[in-house]
Amino acid sequence: MDVDQRQSQPVAIAGDVRRRPFQEISRASSFGGQQLTLIHDSAATGTPMRVSVYQPPAAERGAVPVVYFLSGLTCTEENFTVKAGAQRMASELGLMIVAPDTSPRGDRVPNSDDDALGQGAGFYVDSTEAPWSDHFQMFSYVSDELPRLIECTFPVIRGKCGILGHSMGGHGALTIAMRHPERYGSVSAFSPIVAPSAVPWGRKAFAAYLGPDEAAWREYDATLLLRDRGFPTQILIDQGTDDPFLQTQLQTERFIDALKARGQSAKVRMQAGYDHSYFFVATFIDDHLRHHAHILHQGSGG
Repeated sequence: MDVDQRQSQPVAIAGDVRRRPFQEISRASSFGGQQLTLIHDSAATGTPMRVSVYQPPAAERGAVPVVYFLSGLTCTEENFTVKAGAQRMASELGLMIVAPDTSPRGDRVPNSDDDALGQGAGFYVDSTEAPWSDHFQMFSYVSDELPRLIECTFPVIRGKCGILGHSMGGHGALTIAMRHPERYGSVSAFSPIVAPSAVPWGRKAFAAYLGPDEAAWREYDATLLLRDRGFPTQILIDQGTDDPFLQTQLQTERFIDALKARGQSAKVRMQAGYDHSYFFVATFIDDHLRHHAHILHQGSGG
């Protein structure tokens, strides 16, 4: 295993960004590129945030497209990084991959005994309700602050950005992309919570973070956003047929109905025999990265 075990050191940030730069926690060579784990102080969450960044070897020669991966409930930035096996294909395709943590964390950050709420369960929303609103601003963090930091730190092509996620992160990827199509050229998801307003996980989180007025939930529900807005490029979704959460928490059929009603370009693959795990993600991650590369490399000389 080729691992650089140097001590943590700052990663310099170019430009006028008035906050502490990323601090490097770890670095390892992988498929000719560099797998980094970083930490920085977030203005959006008011806490330190950890981020995984894979730099493909192409980034040594020039700027590359970037794809953000959002993880699911109970996960950190580490789950995708060590379990999905994405580095080989990212290296081949010349894609940078950025995977943030799923929520703010720390002793002063509110938490819950329920895995679907609190630390590890940010749901990629900007909370408006106490005690969550001080720190749980994950929509702004993922869609605005983190991309700005990445763009002024790493050699990425502005305007060549994709987003994908798993489960809660699939919900986040779909909603963020549809609300900001000017920022994200491509989107895909594994086992996404496509209708959080209608399922227990989503309703619990939305009621706590956004309050009882369900009109405020609409901007964070992928199925409702799809009906209202759609997305400019093809959406890719993989869903396992043996996923134990399919009927109760995911309800993919709601999104399929909305796709048909909208006339949205999409590919939804119901994968026979697959569950909700990272074994499933690892099996099809190459297809998702190819999906993003095909769209993002268009017009960039890639």
